[in-house]
Amino acid sequence: MWGKRDDMIVHDEEPFNAEPPPAALAGQPLTPIEAFYSRNHGPSPDLDPATWRLRIGGLVDRELVLSLAELQQRFTPRTEVVTLECAGNRRAELLAVRPIPGQVPWGPATISTATWTGVSLADVLAAAGPGAGAAHVAFAAPDVSPSVDQPYGSSIPLPKACSGEVLLAWGMNGVPLPRIHGGPVRVVVPGYIGARSVKWVQRISIQAGPSESYFQAEDYRLLPPDAEPGPGRGISLGPLTMTSGILCPDGERVPAGPTDVIGYAFAAEGRTIVRVDVSLDRGRTWTQAAVDDPPSTWAWQLWHTTLDLPSGPAEITARAWDDTGATQPEFPASLWNPAGYDNNSWARIRVDVG
Repeated sequence: MWGKRDDMIVHDEEPFNAEPPPAALAGQPLTPIEAFYSRNHGPSPDLDPATWRLRIGGLVDRELVLSLAELQQRFTPRTEVVTLECAGNRRAELLAVRPIPGQVPWGPATISTATWTGVSLADVLAAAGPGAGAAHVAFAAPDVSPSVDQPYGSSIPLPKACSGEVLLAWGMNGVPLPRIHGGPVRVVVPGYIGARSVKWVQRISIQAGPSESYFQAEDYRLLPPDAEPGPGRGISLGPLTMTSGILCPDGERVPAGPTDVIGYAFAAEGRTIVRVDVSLDRGRTWTQAAVDDPPSTWAWQLWHTTLDLPSGPAEITARAWDDTGATQPEFPASLWNPAGYDNNSWARIRVDVG
């Protein structure tokens, strides 16, 4: 379905929410489209590229209406390698701490990396001319969430929108942007949670405050453990936090002996992962993994090591460090929140060896 792998872990058929088996991401700096995770809040709209229009308004000197051809011809094309990560990545580990009703039990593979081709949002905003009082850039799309009966919307601060790397993208991994990933045009916001990279974008509004969409005002917010959701409550999630994941071994049973352990780490916001430690004894001793260079400033880094696994049950743990000396929190229990967002604790998998 949707051109995806047959072994995708499908959490919802409609709207389509699926992630690949972790091993499908291992050792690949760029994620094939068929393995790229899919997070949707409503049915995926089927938009005709020939009739699609992008409207830019709000606090601007000049309102714009652009066709896809005008977007491609009027502005300089740009390609960026960007990792996108769902704010609920690794939610299943938080679900093991306490129940989180109504949320998708994402594993560690709702993170993927692609080349995105489009134009810089900054160039389009410059053509419209942000006016006095402009502070946020809001995006609106036609996909309607059946749970809240609202079309999807979100926003980012104006300085981020004007930073150059944010794209209005019509291409992914060298092909036209697939419908399931937001075609004909989507927003790609490097370094921010995937929810800010709005798919099927049709309207852009430059405004004084952030988007008033449910998905900005109430959803994608980090609440204290016993808080009730509500408009404006909690911390609005934007920039990603450092994280890591273990992709291989990807199975409940592996043979004893030397075993390749492969994963990813992502520092986000222009930082770099400089160290990944891997442990077989829950952090008492560590082996330092080899860490690949990132394919771009805004992309993950893959890491790998070989561990000698003895027979019996084993727990493999990994933690990353960035170039500021920061590392990940140890336990998911200390990060539990009512929506299950932002789990960036040490990565752990359990396997039977023998």
